[in-house]
Amino acid sequence: QVQLVESGGGLVQAGDSLRLSCAASGRTFSGYRMAWFRQAPGKEREFVAAVVWSGGSTRYADSVKGRFTIFRDNAKGAVFLQMNSLKPEDTAVYYCAARRWSSGSYSEYEYDYWGQGTQVTVSS
Repeated sequence: QVQLVESGGGLVQAGDSLRLSCAASGRTFSGYRMAWFRQAPGKEREFVAAVVWSGGSTRYADSVKGRFTIFRDNAKGAVFLQMNSLKPEDTAVYYCAARRWSSGSYSEYEYDYWGQGTQVTVSS
């Protein structure tokens, strides 16, 4: 049974940094694409960043390019999202997701497994 467990959220001020973690278990994730999505109050869930477990290629939403970095640690079985220069508009619940294929659409509907989410709040 695949499990994704996020942690690391919290309340920070604009300009601060946070690192989110996603502990992935239940199978080997070779060939998977791992991603972070977020959902702000009253808004639809949106793509933030993705990384291919094998090879490590990455992709980012334009709104976070240059500020966020996604990376995985094979030994720990975890995916991380390093968030720097946080802005109030980054406030959202952040979700970790896994897709069984490394190629294809980045739509949230293409992801097979989801974590429960972790709240990130950025005050101005």
